[in-house]
Amino acid sequence: MFSEAEAYDRFMGRWSAELAEAFLTFAGLNDGERVLDVGTGTGALAVAVSRSAPASQVVGIDLSPAYIAYARAHAGNGRMTFEEGNAQRLRFPDASFDTALALLVVNFIPDRAAAVREMARVTRPGGVVAAAVWDYGDGMEMLRSFWDEAVALDPAAAPKDERNMPLCREGELAEFWNGQGLREVRETPLVVPMAFSSFEDFWSPFLEGQGPAGAYVAGLPEGSRRELEQRLRRRLLGGGGDRPITLHAKAWAVRGIVPAR
Repeated sequence: MFSEAEAYDRFMGRWSAELAEAFLTFAGLNDGERVLDVGTGTGALAVAVSRSAPASQVVGIDLSPAYIAYARAHAGNGRMTFEEGNAQRLRFPDASFDTALALLVVNFIPDRAAAVREMARVTRPGGVVAAAVWDYGDGMEMLRSFWDEAVALDPAAAPKDERNMPLCREGELAEFWNGQGLREVRETPLVVPMAFSSFEDFWSPFLEGQGPAGAYVAGLPEGSRRELEQRLRRRLLGGGGDRPITLHAKAWAVRGIVPAR
């Protein structure tokens, strides 16, 4: 049995790590900056910052004590620190960071506007506030495959399909960033490969209850769960035997500049 943090890493954290480097390039991270990582999870983005900009200091915050404990245990150097914190009410003083980042989390925050305003508040004027969200409609092939088959099997599952998530369609993040008073807003797609060693590598993380898809699987009767597994096996492998599977995942990324106060 995996811990909550290990289950998250198997399900989504490993793809966060794949996306992080492209996201940091888009955000325009400079070495030596003080960086806030909002919704750090198991620390994948913070680790990517430490690799891309080794002189930078990173503070990662997350609501989950389990994720923070995992991130601390796996931190590679003293320039990364992790603490429990609420993105909607950050404890930091105004203008205390050069850059504030949120990778694959802003769409899950109940008061997203408050969180982005807080990220801007704690970032210095001229600093960058950036985020990325999966394109759940068509671009995130792992979840698109899952929900297409789940809804085909059980049409009542349609409202749970993550394509209904906010901020996951082209233009939505840019509009939202502009609405929070950020300047020079840019949005771009980022695409990363998702390489699975086998069908089991694809399917088993869904059984750990992570995210909306994992919660849906956890609530299925055993027979329905097996039928969904078989539908996905046929979709991804056709009539052939098990083999490695490569999918792709697209995220929409946005960045904006904090204006002078």
